[in-house]
Amino acid sequence: MNNNQTIEEIAPEKSIWRFLISELKPKARLFTTFNIISIPIVLLGIFLIIIRFWKGIGEISNVNQEIPWGLWKGFNVVTGVAFAGGAYVITFMVYILNMHKYHSIVRVTVLNGFLAYMFYAGALILDLGRPWNIINPIIGNNFGVSSVLFLVAWHFLLYMVAQLIEFSPAIAEWLGARRAHKILSAMTLGAVIFGITLSMLHQSGLGALFLMAKEKIHPLWYSEFIPVLFLVSSIFAGLSMVIFEGSISQKVFFNKITEKNHLAQKGIVLGLSKICTGTMFAYFFLHLLVFIHGKRWELIDTPMGYWYLVEMLGFVLLPMIIFFYSFRSNNLFMIRFAAILTIVGIILNRLNISIIGFRWDMVDHYTPSWMEIVVSLTVVFVQLWVFRWVIRRLPVLGGSPSWSLKKEH
Repeated sequence: MNNNQTIEEIAPEKSIWRFLISELKPKARLFTTFNIISIPIVLLGIFLIIIRFWKGIGEISNVNQEIPWGLWKGFNVVTGVAFAGGAYVITFMVYILNMHKYHSIVRVTVLNGFLAYMFYAGALILDLGRPWNIINPIIGNNFGVSSVLFLVAWHFLLYMVAQLIEFSPAIAEWLGARRAHKILSAMTLGAVIFGITLSMLHQSGLGALFLMAKEKIHPLWYSEFIPVLFLVSSIFAGLSMVIFEGSISQKVFFNKITEKNHLAQKGIVLGLSKICTGTMFAYFFLHLLVFIHGKRWELIDTPMGYWYLVEMLGFVLLPMIIFFYSFRSNNLFMIRFAAILTIVGIILNRLNISIIGFRWDMVDHYTPSWMEIVVSLTVVFVQLWVFRWVIRRLPVLGGSPSWSLKKEH
């Protein structure tokens, strides 16, 4: 069976279950560099996760009652959600602003966002001392329905549903379900509008969670504008990840991308870099206003102040300048370099707020154990495995059946 076959094209005696089982077979080389690196880490990570649920979170993690937010929340959840912001930005550009030149990357961006939320919600379960209590913020138990955590929890759940609906036409095409495809395609615009609203709310909502920790976060990273800064940064964080992943996909999944989409890639990258420049300028300017208004000059000449300058100058201002000059000179290589710098900068920012600058004045400051790092990498690698599996089987990067194209356009 070739990659583009659907259930309708298979012999009638074969059921959907036989079709799905056949799709589980590998469709590429097993011994690749990525597999050789990721498989041992994932196997070790699974073993550590079993220990975590068997003996408790303290067996593999350094979190405690004073520092309950560890690497799994700070990196996998808070940072990962920022990188998933490309989904709501691209869908807004395509479906609301009618910027059709970005239509070819909608599905892959939504897929990445959906998987990010699904796996990072899983990482959240790992970081709870009593994981069965994850239902509490959803039902308002102990926290109340007016708490920020209640809002963020429901935003997460509903946005994952919205993203699944947005991506579902690709699943229908894969299965050859024409009637379902027609219904799901009709639901797409509504899901997009609903999803954009939810995503903007919870991107800022994650920042709002830190408003309650004013005395615990270093003054250089705390301000009442954290929700706004989280929202703005999620725009260029998500688009930088789209640029970075798109560059890799162009090489790894070359045969899955149509010639038309290959040719459109340059224009897409240039357009995204222009948007990154504008939003990074807004973000840097907001930080500057917060810094000046807060009169924090005396904090600069300290070790934490130097670290703050590294983040703001090296991973916000510098990539912003590179983005600006690169799209003016049509330099794709430098745009991708700026995207990598931006990704590193977002990781630094989220970790500075949630870990490095959180209770920075404690004698015994939290540092993640090697086991926490392995589990974090396991979550990321498994997400990439699923992403790769979907890309190689579903019409995500192109190759939709002709019957579906008439309905989409």
